Parts: sequence; structure tokens; C-alpha cells
Amino acid sequence: MTFAAMERKLYLLLGSNLGDRFGVLKQARKRLEARFGKVSKASSFYATAAWGNTAQPDFINQVLLFECSLEPQEVLSILLVTEEELGRVRKEKWGPRTIDIDLLIYGDLLVDNTNLKIPHPELHKRRFTLVPLCELAEEELHPKLGKTYSKLLEMCEDGLNVKKTEAVEYEV
Repeated sequence: MTFAAMERKLYLLLGSNLGDRFGVLKQARKRLEARFGKVSKASSFYATAAWGNTAQPDFINQVLLFECSLEPQEVLSILLVTEEELGRVRKEKWGPRTIDIDLLIYGDLLVDNTNLKIPHPELHKRRFTLVPLCELAEEELHPKLGKTYSKLLEMCEDGLNVKKTEAVEYEV
């Protein structure tokens, strides 16, 4: 795949369910802004039960939008390093974690590699992803499915409760 270096909308989903969840999200945002530039838009915070492995604390999630021109693999590397810096330990799939940063969408790019898939392949199946994403991009089209994110949310069969919540001592 040839990558043309141009500004694209980069949507990231941040989540935390261990420790000071809001504090970790704040630190993640600061570190990501140091690498990608200032956040263009940020969704509200949402509290949700864990998805997949439900025997763990609830998550706080937020979607951030950046304007970015880095190669997709470079973006992924930055996300993985940021997670590691913030104490992410990968022990079990869908296990509890201090931070999880998912690359949801990167402009209209379609990437299907073993270590990176854009758009995120589960995005349209997860209410905890779609609700904050719709806050920022409800009428934008999913680059692969060709439906708006609001339509994908309407069609989503995930029954998980996603509740807007206020950040504790979080500066926006």
C-alpha cells in the first residue's frame, strides 16, 4: 500500500478500568497531544461495563479526534508506546487494563494487516465505541460499510449500557 502523507482525521478510543481511570485518560491525552498535536475534538466521558470479559471493573471511555499525516504503522507504534508508558500490561484478551487505546478510523484508509486493521473491525458492533464516536462524527460515513455512524449505532445489537459521566478533576 502506498501512503500519501496528507492530513487525515484520526479517531482514537481511550478506555481505562484500573486505578485512577480519569487520571490515566488525562495522561494519555497529554502524551498523545505531544505526539500528534492538539486534540481537534473530544467526546464526553462514558462509563460502561466491560465488554467480552465482564468480571472486571467498569470502563471509562472517550473518543479523541486528531488531524494527522503519519503512516498508519507509525500511529500504531505511538499508541502501543503510550499504553506501555501508562502501565498497560497485556496478560489476557479483554482483561482489565490501566489504558487501552484503539485506532478506530484514519480518514478513509482501509488497512488489513495482521497487526493493524483500519477501520477497527469491531467498531460497528460496540455501543461503547459508537456512542462517543457519534458525539463527534455522527453523520460521517464508515469508510468500509458506507453507513453513517449514527445509522450504525441505530443498527447496533450490543445491549451494553453506555452512560455519560462527569470527569473527576479533569481539565478539558
